[in-house]
Amino acid sequence: MLTETHAPPPGANADWTVDQDWAHYTAEEHGVWDTLFARQAKLLPGRASDAYLRGLDVLKLSKPGIPDFAELSERLMALTGWQVVAVPGLVPDDVFFDHMANRRFVAGNFIRRSDQLDYLEEPDVFHDVFGHVPMLADPVFADYLEAYGRGGQRALGLDALKYLGRLYWYTVEFGLIAEPQGLRIYGAGIVSSFSESRFALDDPSPNRIAFDLARVMRTEYRIDDFQQNYFVIPSFDALLKATVETDFAPLYDVLKAQDDIAVAAIVEGDAVLTRGTQDYARGKAA
Repeated sequence: MLTETHAPPPGANADWTVDQDWAHYTAEEHGVWDTLFARQAKLLPGRASDAYLRGLDVLKLSKPGIPDFAELSERLMALTGWQVVAVPGLVPDDVFFDHMANRRFVAGNFIRRSDQLDYLEEPDVFHDVFGHVPMLADPVFADYLEAYGRGGQRALGLDALKYLGRLYWYTVEFGLIAEPQGLRIYGAGIVSSFSESRFALDDPSPNRIAFDLARVMRTEYRIDDFQQNYFVIPSFDALLKATVETDFAPLYDVLKAQDDIAVAAIVEGDAVLTRGTQDYARGKAA
């Protein structure tokens, strides 16, 4: 998502976008997409949120090969006014927030190799498109991401990016939602991961805690392994409401006066839906 370098790389436009150049993808690269897609498409029914699965269907992402962003954006624009724009990699905070505030979702222009199916440190086109874009077909979630982008622009001048980054992490990337049928995943970091799609719902190790805006924004996270705290929203409407009806400037002041909450911690006031065993975390530490 973010980087501190503010000079666009060679070949990129001033806003860091590049031509997707769909024709440059090789048959092997399209095959990697198809392998990843088939694996996740088989796994996600009964695990992913209704909104995610609807988006996957209506955007026709089951079509073989890496999606053409122009075709994808045409469908998405008709649904929620969003479009997908290609970037060569991570982009600066201000660029990221500007695109999002204007309903442009930045997506990596490359795909992982066939020997990297299960983990890639930098988000690629599969994570960005398969993971994120189906949720942009949902009108409420689409509004939430636009509001998040506008909030990010304001946060740049308030020395509060770490708090907003945590909100993104625990919702857009690793969020769970309570649906009538049970807990479901909607965060892109989960739905695009074969192993975490199972871990987040099935494993006894992590805590699953009801979403609270301030609590989430105080909570540290890890980027190199499964999460040990997942936060569960009651609905996308509730997530949007919490975002647009909160005055973030005074909230940031409150958060700055408080200690951060460690990964895997449960604190007073948490509405704990599932108290984890933390066996996975202990095993990794050992």
